[in-house]
Order: sequence, then structure tokens, then C-alpha cells
Amino acid sequence: MTDLMNGNKLDRAAVAEIVMAGVREAQALSAPAPDPAGLNEETRLIGEGAVLDSLGLVTAVLEIEQRLAEQHDVVLVLADERAMSQKHSPFRSIGSLTDYVLRLASESAHA
Repeated sequence: MTDLMNGNKLDRAAVAEIVMAGVREAQALSAPAPDPAGLNEETRLIGEGAVLDSLGLVTAVLEIEQRLAEQHDVVLVLADERAMSQKHSPFRSIGSLTDYVLRLASESAHA
């Protein structure tokens, strides 16, 4: 659990919900919108079987960044050179993106 400067706790469940909310928001903007009810940590965000196209992924990332800032006062840039250069993309699934957000938030809190 990451203890943030404003006293809010950013735990895995909170981050996973923010990531899923961002994906749901991106899905709602697509036509036709897929059923967002089946999202879980294994849900693919890129590659075969992905629930988002490339524009949807960008929308979801922006929504996640905005929700983190508004709800937890955490300002992160998720789609940067570091994310793109990793051997295993943090955008593979909801679970991998949740892990990446937690790692960046932890690093940011200790910087």
C-alpha cells in the first residue's frame, strides 16, 4: 500500500478499480460499445482479444491519469519512453497496468 502525502491510501484494489473505470470510459466512447461488465485483471488491453483499439487505449490511459490526479492527488505519466521500452508492456492487461501504476506511484511518493 502506498501512503500518499495527502493521507489517502492507494492500494491495489483502488488502483485496479481506477484502471477498470478508465477502460469502461474508453469502451463507452467506442461504437458499438462492448459490454464492460466482464472486466477483470486478466482482461487484455492490447494484442489478440483486446477490449480496446489503439485510440481506446489512449483514451483509457488519459482517463486513468486524470482519475489518479483527481481522486488521490497522484500525478503520473503512464505512456512515456519508460513504458514503451519495457520488454513486457505494462499495457498488456488490466492487471499489468495496475502493477505499473502502483510501481510509479510508489517511486513518486519516495522521490
